[in-house]
Amino acid sequence: MHILFVHQNFPAQFKHLAPALAKDPNNQVVAMTMRPNQPASWQGVRLVAYGAKRQSTPNIHAWVTDIEAKVIRGEAAFHCAQALKASGFTPDVIIAHCGWGESLFLKDVWPQAKLAIYSEFYYHARGADVGFDPEFPSQITEDCRIRVKNLNNLLHFEVADAGLSPTHWQASTFPESFRSKITVIHDGIDTQAITPNAAVNLSLNTAHGAITLTRQDEVITFVARNLEPYRGYHIFMRALPEILRQRPHAKVLIIGGDGVSYGKNAPNGQTWKEIFLREVREQLDMSRVFFLGQVPYPQFIGLLQLSRVHIYLTYPYVLSWSLLEAMSAGCTIVASDTPPLKEAIVDHQTGRLVDFFDTTALAKTVCGVLENPQEAQRLGENARAFAQANYDLQAVCLPKQLAWVNDLLRG
Repeated sequence: MHILFVHQNFPAQFKHLAPALAKDPNNQVVAMTMRPNQPASWQGVRLVAYGAKRQSTPNIHAWVTDIEAKVIRGEAAFHCAQALKASGFTPDVIIAHCGWGESLFLKDVWPQAKLAIYSEFYYHARGADVGFDPEFPSQITEDCRIRVKNLNNLLHFEVADAGLSPTHWQASTFPESFRSKITVIHDGIDTQAITPNAAVNLSLNTAHGAITLTRQDEVITFVARNLEPYRGYHIFMRALPEILRQRPHAKVLIIGGDGVSYGKNAPNGQTWKEIFLREVREQLDMSRVFFLGQVPYPQFIGLLQLSRVHIYLTYPYVLSWSLLEAMSAGCTIVASDTPPLKEAIVDHQTGRLVDFFDTTALAKTVCGVLENPQEAQRLGENARAFAQANYDLQAVCLPKQLAWVNDLLRG
């Protein structure tokens, strides 16, 4: 079987599936990526780089900036695919993250190949992330832009044979006309590698000097790729003064960058991190609050293993791997009562859910969990058991993904 993966930042969501397929000597696996200076192969997968030949048009209409950028990337991938075809490679299956447009024209090169798209999210002007937070209201022009933004998805629906989505809620955002083609299988969490560790200790260099933390410390963790409203950073910061007031020995570890992964940039060249820290700074004991930035993955897992309570907040949007990793580490989770969280967190069973906007309830719930170690332990053990049963990479997700690829060939 000849299999082509396409992702501008490969391996990303395919970091387990692609090598697993490449282990089969009957398979030839190739991946197209925009990452520069890559080796010729990675874990048995041949890597082929492509790059856009031009930038977006200056001063183009704001509503079509997104689709133009995707067409530019799609054209780059198209020419790369033509070169692959000329070299003798013809895929039986193409598995692509369609979010950046690279897979728009691949069926024009290989019309007989099965095209499966990673169906991460279908945009909505109402009922999902846009307009969810009244602090950042959307304008009617934003609704128009969102409709045009879905052109990339709609064009893919015409040519895609199948879809793959990590959660049922994310799949549910897609129109019914395509939803029936989507199979829900999570990317998978290595629950054998991410485990509770009562003996964990970490030394951290902070602005207040070096500190060493163990499970004897009352550690609260908050994680996001970037500290921004989409992941509830502003809500967390507003709850933090009361949490620290009630828990005088707690230490708060905040992991995340200063940029923006989702939504709009902060105004006037500022960062969301600084805006919302400045709002509450005078109410905080900053000797107990540690902004760690983006940390190496092994250290990230150690931080989760230290955590007494892990706080995860999100708009109705894609689910972060970090939540499931925290569950696998046995963390006691306090999370926002927003989809798709409800697939993983059942209130009072695998964690606690609070209204996204209710900072009082967030502080009360976090402190209540910390006051009841036995209940916290029960919730953490249940969270890990749920992660193992539903999201384990080797036992659950990867076998389902491999079966899905084989079904694509037979279908």
